[in-house]
Amino acid sequence: MKHVFQQGSDLQAPVLVLFHGTGGTEHDLLPLASLIAPASSVLSIRGNVLENGMPRFFRRLAEGIFDEEDLIFRTKELNDFLDQAAVDYKFDRYNLVAIGYSNGANIVGSLLFHYQDALRGAMLHHPMVPLRGLVLPDLSSTPCFIGAGTNDPICPPRETEELQALLSGAGAPVIVHWENFGHQLTQSEVNAAAGWYKQHFAG
Repeated sequence: MKHVFQQGSDLQAPVLVLFHGTGGTEHDLLPLASLIAPASSVLSIRGNVLENGMPRFFRRLAEGIFDEEDLIFRTKELNDFLDQAAVDYKFDRYNLVAIGYSNGANIVGSLLFHYQDALRGAMLHHPMVPLRGLVLPDLSSTPCFIGAGTNDPICPPRETEELQALLSGAGAPVIVHWENFGHQLTQSEVNAAAGWYKQHFAG
């Protein structure tokens, strides 16, 4: 998978793994990483699927309707990639914290739904429920931050609340930060994620 890796100054800190939104690249969320955890190493990944030339992490059938077979395949592909990247870049595979936005947040959610130890924590900006009807792994040691918009036309509040309930039901400590905006990623939402990260992973 196309990606960039930046070695941090604190090798004990969690490695931040970044997942862009539809049409983004592996460079989009690098400013967020430096704001949230400036000393951390960063692995930023570009989605392997193209939709009308726009990179994504898995296919969809229509707006808000996921190709579930492809989502499951891409989730495994991504988990395998993280395994290999840990070997290649010599970081701790079990010390990863994800930041995902929109489509990137959805693939992060799918990682959480499928693989118990894939991530130590996750910042999900405007995610949807990736799959329904799954028995989730034990996520009691995987805190999650969800950033959501009360006026988000792509991810309505009920979708956020359902995802929160599913993650909480699997034991994950979940915080939802609401903004009175739509699907865009705001500075105040990023600042809230940074505060959440420092509370759980800094020091």
